This record gives sequence, structure tokens and C-alpha cells, in this order.
Amino acid sequence: MEQRFQVGVLSSTHGIRGEVKVFPTTDDVNRFKKKMELILDTGKGDRLLTVETVKFFKQFVILKFQGIDSINDIEPYKGKSLYVTRENAVSLGEGEYFIADLIGLEVYEENGEFLGRLKEVLETGANDVYEILLPDGSSLLLPAIKECILEIDLSAGRMKVHVMEGLR
Repeated sequence: MEQRFQVGVLSSTHGIRGEVKVFPTTDDVNRFKKKMELILDTGKGDRLLTVETVKFFKQFVILKFQGIDSINDIEPYKGKSLYVTRENAVSLGEGEYFIADLIGLEVYEENGEFLGRLKEVLETGANDVYEILLPDGSSLLLPAIKECILEIDLSAGRMKVHVMEGLR
């Protein structure tokens, strides 16, 4: 299981005092208001950053980190990703999962026959869609609805599904 989750990507600097525009990759942009610790993947290792101030502008979150006080301090990290640890991730409700934990699960039909592996989770307006890579290299798209996704067992690395008529 993944121990950290991406929550944003440093897009560009904002002003000269060390602020940075972050493109959020999280469902909950309000998470940044908590002034939490974030992990910056510098490309040469991780750097722990503490959020000092937060502003919102269009689709971006503008962050200022403690100890980063000039444009020169943040400029080298443009394009780099920000992460949170599993402990700092948002709380999940019953039947909710982190996408990173689902990717790679073995997928079985309700009769126990191996169907493939979960390759991707496509986020749509109505519901997510699971892309399952079949053994022949083709893909099957299944809506992430209770009629199709019967059981998810993360500890066993398996998912049991019902392929509704017309989806093959």
C-alpha cells in the first residue's frame, strides 16, 4: 500500500516572497487550510515543508512555506510534486478507498474466474470507472457502482466484480 499521496504540483512562483502556485491533485483543496506538513519531492530526495499561509486563486492554491522567503528559495522546485503521509490523508468513509491502493488489484468475476488487473481509475462526473487490463492486453471499463463492484479486499489484493450484460 502507498504510504504517501500526491496532493499537488508546484506550478509556478507567485511574487518574490517565496509563495508558489500549486495545482491541486486532491479532491479536497480545503486540506491546505490546515497549515499541515507536506513532503516535497525535490528529485534528489524529500524535503519536509510546513504551510505558513494559504490563498486560493482560480484553479490554484497559493502556498507560502515556513523558511522559504524568496523567489530564489522556491524557483528550483517548479514542476515538483507535493505529498502527504497516509496519516495526514483525508479520512475515508465506509466503502471509500484511495485510488493508489486500488491500482494493481487482481480482479475476479463473481464465479471466481480471473478477469485481469485494475489498471486505472477514471474519475467522471457521475461515478468513477475502473479500467481493467485483461490478460490479452485489451481493457474492460466497469462503472464503480455497487451492482458491478461486489467486493474489495485490499489486504488480499483482490476485487470481485459482476460484469453487467453489454459491458464486454
